[in-house]
Amino acid sequence: CSDGKWLFFFICKTGAVQNLSTEVVLGMDRPFQRIRLSDRAELKCCFENWDKGFHWVKSKKASERVEEVAMSELVTATNRMPIKENCSILTFKSVQLNDTGMYLCRLNVSFIHTHGTYMQVYVPMEKTINLSESTKNVILMTEGILLFLCVVGPSFLFLSKVRNSYDETFSDSVFFKELCGSNLDDCCTAYDHIERPQGYGHYQDVGTTVKEGEEIQLEKP
Repeated sequence: CSDGKWLFFFICKTGAVQNLSTEVVLGMDRPFQRIRLSDRAELKCCFENWDKGFHWVKSKKASERVEEVAMSELVTATNRMPIKENCSILTFKSVQLNDTGMYLCRLNVSFIHTHGTYMQVYVPMEKTINLSESTKNVILMTEGILLFLCVVGPSFLFLSKVRNSYDETFSDSVFFKELCGSNLDDCCTAYDHIERPQGYGHYQDVGTTVKEGEEIQLEKP
């Protein structure tokens, strides 16, 4: 008979919990927060249709059991109870590395938890070089000038080489005209009539003047 009473009590309690879970409406919690070390942090949980109280719990890992959050001067909870929705804000005045974990609201005399918020505490990276804004602007301006020179410089050098080559060709042409005059035919005729030094005759075509069997004797210049 006693076993029957305990079984009846267990069935009634299970049915009551299931009934409560269907009536309670859980709010949408912020799933993740990343807080810098020693900064202030606030976590919030909300639910409806529950008036039997609740408390904050924490789990460092998903596989670990939850433990109740200990309140102190640095960690406080503020409860807000409007007409329909109950909310609680868990405040950390200065977060520490061991505060990292999953935070949830657990409803009293039930197995119901809110969705929860995972808070990650991180250590900021220190700056290796501390530069002022004016120094950064100078560096950016210098980089822009160097980039401009890298783009325009090769084109400018190529154009300079082409222009120098053209100037040399033009100078040679002018010099030749000044030397021979404007009439190139006269220049060529004058060149053909350049006389050799005294004692020498005109140049002759060796192939036409030398007869067959004769030795060829060439003059030294």
